[in-house]
Amino acid sequence: MIDWTKIYTVFLDLDGTLLDLHFDNHFWLKYVPQCYAEINELSLEESHKLLSKKYSEVYGSLNWYCVNYWTNELDMDIAALKHNIRDKICVRPHVVEFLEGLHMHGKRVVLVTNAHPLSFQVKFEKTGIGHYFHRVITSHELHHPKEDQAFWRALEKVEEVEKSSTLFIDDNFTVLDAAAEYGIENLLAIRQPDSTEADKQHEHYSLLDSFADIIPKK
Repeated sequence: MIDWTKIYTVFLDLDGTLLDLHFDNHFWLKYVPQCYAEINELSLEESHKLLSKKYSEVYGSLNWYCVNYWTNELDMDIAALKHNIRDKICVRPHVVEFLEGLHMHGKRVVLVTNAHPLSFQVKFEKTGIGHYFHRVITSHELHHPKEDQAFWRALEKVEEVEKSSTLFIDDNFTVLDAAAEYGIENLLAIRQPDSTEADKQHEHYSLLDSFADIIPKK
Protein backbone atom coordinates (compact mmCIF):
# COMPACT_ATOMS: atom_id res chain seq x y z
CA MET A 1 0.00 0.00 0.00
CA ILE A 2 2.89 2.36 0.80
CA ASP A 3 6.38 2.51 -0.68
CA TRP A 4 8.25 3.57 2.42
CA THR A 5 11.44 4.23 0.45
CA LYS A 6 9.69 7.27 -0.99
CA ILE A 7 8.17 8.61 2.26
CA TYR A 8 10.22 10.81 4.58
CA THR A 9 7.55 12.63 6.60
CA VAL A 10 4.28 11.32 8.01
CA PHE A 11 1.49 13.73 8.96
CA LEU A 12 -1.04 12.09 11.27
CA ASP A 13 -4.46 13.15 12.46
CA LEU A 14 -5.45 12.26 16.04
CA ASP A 15 -9.17 11.70 16.63
CA GLY A 16 -10.61 8.98 14.44
CA THR A 17 -7.17 8.17 13.07
CA LEU A 18 -4.77 7.27 15.87
CA LEU A 19 -7.52 7.28 18.48
CA ASP A 20 -10.93 5.65 18.32
CA LEU A 21 -13.48 8.35 17.46
CA HIS A 22 -15.98 6.67 19.79
CA PHE A 23 -14.76 8.83 22.67
CA ASP A 24 -15.51 12.09 20.85
CA ASN A 25 -18.84 10.89 19.48
CA HIS A 26 -19.91 9.68 22.90
CA PHE A 27 -18.70 12.90 24.51
CA TRP A 28 -20.47 15.35 22.18
CA LEU A 29 -23.57 13.33 21.31
CA LYS A 30 -24.34 11.73 24.68
CA TYR A 31 -22.34 13.00 27.64
CA VAL A 32 -22.47 16.74 26.91
CA PRO A 33 -26.23 16.68 26.15
CA GLN A 34 -26.83 14.77 29.38
CA CYS A 35 -24.79 17.25 31.45
CA TYR A 36 -26.30 20.24 29.67
CA ALA A 37 -29.81 18.94 30.36
CA GLU A 38 -29.06 18.47 34.06
CA ILE A 39 -27.44 21.88 34.50
CA ASN A 40 -30.17 23.76 32.62
CA GLU A 41 -33.10 21.65 33.88
CA LEU A 42 -34.06 20.50 30.40
CA SER A 43 -35.32 17.21 29.13
CA LEU A 44 -32.73 15.17 27.28
CA GLU A 45 -34.72 15.68 24.08
CA GLU A 46 -34.68 19.47 24.53
CA SER A 47 -30.96 19.38 25.25
CA HIS A 48 -30.22 17.38 22.11
CA LYS A 49 -32.29 19.75 20.00
CA LEU A 50 -30.60 22.88 21.32
CA LEU A 51 -27.10 21.44 21.07
CA SER A 52 -27.70 20.08 17.60
CA LYS A 53 -28.52 23.61 16.45
CA LYS A 54 -25.42 25.02 18.14
CA TYR A 55 -23.22 22.31 16.64
CA SER A 56 -24.53 22.81 13.11
CA GLU A 57 -23.94 26.57 13.26
CA VAL A 58 -20.17 26.17 13.62
CA TYR A 59 -19.49 22.69 12.18
CA GLY A 60 -16.19 22.55 10.29
CA SER A 61 -15.04 25.95 11.54
CA LEU A 62 -12.26 26.59 14.03
CA ASN A 63 -14.86 27.16 16.76
CA TRP A 64 -16.23 23.67 16.16
CA TYR A 65 -12.94 22.27 17.47
CA CYS A 66 -12.30 24.86 20.18
CA VAL A 67 -12.63 23.83 23.82
CA ASN A 68 -12.64 27.47 24.96
CA TYR A 69 -15.45 28.33 22.54
CA TRP A 70 -17.69 25.54 23.83
CA THR A 71 -16.82 26.28 27.44
CA ASN A 72 -18.07 29.85 26.94
CA GLU A 73 -20.98 28.94 24.65
CA LEU A 74 -22.39 26.24 26.94
CA ASP A 75 -21.15 27.67 30.26
CA MET A 76 -19.63 24.27 31.05
CA ASP A 77 -16.03 23.28 31.76
CA ILE A 78 -15.50 21.17 28.63
CA ALA A 79 -11.91 20.22 29.48
CA ALA A 80 -13.02 18.96 32.91
CA LEU A 81 -15.88 17.00 31.36
CA LYS A 82 -13.45 15.31 28.96
CA HIS A 83 -11.26 14.41 31.91
CA ASN A 84 -14.26 12.91 33.73
CA ILE A 85 -14.72 10.23 31.06
CA ARG A 86 -11.09 9.88 29.95
CA ASP A 87 -11.29 6.12 30.50
CA LYS A 88 -13.19 5.94 27.20
CA ILE A 89 -10.17 7.33 25.30
CA CYS A 90 -8.67 4.46 23.33
CA VAL A 91 -5.72 4.09 20.96
CA ARG A 92 -6.60 2.21 17.81
CA PRO A 93 -5.09 -1.28 17.39
CA HIS A 94 -1.45 -1.44 16.22
CA VAL A 95 -0.98 2.34 16.38
CA VAL A 96 1.88 2.11 18.87
CA GLU A 97 3.67 -0.50 16.75
CA PHE A 98 3.15 1.73 13.71
CA LEU A 99 4.58 4.79 15.46
CA GLU A 100 7.54 2.80 16.73
CA GLY A 101 8.12 1.47 13.22
CA LEU A 102 8.20 4.99 11.81
CA HIS A 103 10.89 5.98 14.29
CA MET A 104 12.92 2.84 13.64
CA HIS A 105 12.96 3.75 9.96
CA GLY A 106 13.92 7.37 10.53
CA LYS A 107 10.66 9.00 9.44
CA ARG A 108 9.66 12.43 10.67
CA VAL A 109 6.37 12.06 12.55
CA VAL A 110 4.15 15.13 12.87
CA LEU A 111 0.73 15.32 14.50
CA VAL A 112 -1.46 17.58 12.36
CA THR A 113 -4.72 18.02 14.19
CA ASN A 114 -7.81 20.18 14.57
CA ALA A 115 -7.97 19.13 18.22
CA HIS A 116 -7.65 21.93 20.75
CA PRO A 117 -4.59 21.71 23.05
CA LEU A 118 -6.85 21.26 26.09
CA SER A 119 -8.35 18.26 24.32
CA PHE A 120 -5.26 16.47 23.07
CA GLN A 121 -3.44 17.04 26.38
CA VAL A 122 -6.05 14.89 28.12
CA LYS A 123 -5.63 12.26 25.41
CA PHE A 124 -1.84 12.32 25.61
CA GLU A 125 -2.00 11.89 29.38
CA LYS A 126 -4.34 8.92 29.02
CA THR A 127 -2.58 7.19 26.10
CA GLY A 128 1.09 8.16 26.48
CA ILE A 129 1.57 8.56 22.71
CA GLY A 130 2.65 12.20 22.78
CA HIS A 131 6.38 11.41 22.84
CA TYR A 132 6.19 9.74 19.42
CA PHE A 133 5.73 13.06 17.63
CA HIS A 134 8.64 15.20 16.51
CA ARG A 135 6.17 18.06 16.38
CA VAL A 136 2.52 18.80 17.13
CA ILE A 137 0.77 21.27 14.82
CA THR A 138 -2.78 22.28 15.68
CA SER A 139 -5.24 24.34 13.71
CA HIS A 140 -5.60 26.59 16.76
CA GLU A 141 -1.91 27.46 16.50
CA LEU A 142 -2.33 28.32 12.81
CA HIS A 143 -5.76 29.97 13.25
CA HIS A 144 -7.46 27.95 10.52
CA PRO A 145 -9.05 24.47 10.44
CA LYS A 146 -7.45 21.78 8.28
CA GLU A 147 -10.43 22.00 5.94
CA ASP A 148 -9.18 25.41 4.72
CA GLN A 149 -6.33 26.05 2.29
CA ALA A 150 -5.22 28.82 4.65
CA PHE A 151 -4.24 26.11 7.16
CA TRP A 152 -1.90 24.40 4.71
CA ARG A 153 -0.34 27.66 3.58
CA ALA A 154 0.29 28.54 7.23
CA LEU A 155 1.63 25.06 7.97
CA GLU A 156 4.38 25.30 5.34
CA LYS A 157 5.69 28.40 7.10
CA VAL A 158 6.36 26.43 10.31
CA GLU A 159 7.09 22.95 8.95
CA GLU A 160 8.98 22.02 5.79
CA VAL A 161 6.61 20.19 3.44
CA GLU A 162 7.87 18.01 0.60
CA LYS A 163 4.54 17.17 -0.99
CA SER A 164 5.73 14.15 -2.97
CA SER A 165 7.43 12.44 -0.02
CA THR A 166 4.85 13.18 2.70
CA LEU A 167 2.15 10.73 3.76
CA PHE A 168 -0.96 12.17 5.39
CA ILE A 169 -3.48 9.95 7.19
CA ASP A 170 -6.85 11.35 8.31
CA ASP A 171 -10.39 10.10 8.83
CA ASN A 172 -12.06 13.27 7.54
CA PHE A 173 -12.67 13.23 3.79
CA THR A 174 -13.10 17.01 3.63
CA VAL A 175 -9.69 17.46 5.25
CA LEU A 176 -8.15 14.99 2.81
CA ASP A 177 -9.73 16.94 -0.05
CA ALA A 178 -8.04 20.09 1.25
CA ALA A 179 -4.70 18.30 1.56
CA ALA A 180 -5.05 16.96 -1.98
CA GLU A 181 -5.85 20.43 -3.30
CA TYR A 182 -2.77 21.73 -1.50
CA GLY A 183 -0.72 19.10 -3.30
CA ILE A 184 0.13 16.35 -0.83
CA GLU A 185 0.40 13.28 -3.03
CA ASN A 186 0.19 10.39 -0.55
CA LEU A 187 -3.15 10.24 1.25
CA LEU A 188 -4.85 7.55 3.32
CA ALA A 189 -8.29 7.58 4.89
CA ILE A 190 -9.55 5.51 7.83
CA ARG A 191 -12.24 2.98 7.04
CA GLN A 192 -13.79 2.82 10.53
CA PRO A 193 -12.96 5.92 12.64
CA ASP A 194 -15.50 4.95 15.33
CA SER A 195 -15.22 1.27 16.28
CA THR A 196 -18.92 1.17 17.16
CA GLU A 197 -20.13 2.49 13.80
CA ALA A 198 -20.26 1.20 10.24
CA ASP A 199 -17.34 1.39 7.83
CA LYS A 200 -16.98 4.45 5.62
CA GLN A 201 -16.65 4.26 1.86
CA HIS A 202 -14.95 6.53 -0.64
CA GLU A 203 -14.58 6.18 -4.39
CA HIS A 204 -11.20 7.91 -4.53
CA TYR A 205 -9.18 7.54 -1.33
CA SER A 206 -7.53 4.32 -0.21
CA LEU A 207 -9.13 3.24 3.06
CA LEU A 208 -7.00 1.83 5.86
CA ASP A 209 -8.44 -1.10 7.81
CA SER A 210 -5.61 -1.56 10.28
CA PHE A 211 -2.31 0.11 11.04
CA ALA A 212 -0.83 -3.38 11.09
CA ASP A 213 -1.13 -3.26 7.29
CA ILE A 214 1.27 -0.32 6.91
CA ILE A 215 3.92 -0.83 9.60
CA PRO A 216 7.26 -0.22 7.87
CA LYS A 217 9.23 -3.45 7.46
CA LYS A 218 12.96 -3.99 7.44
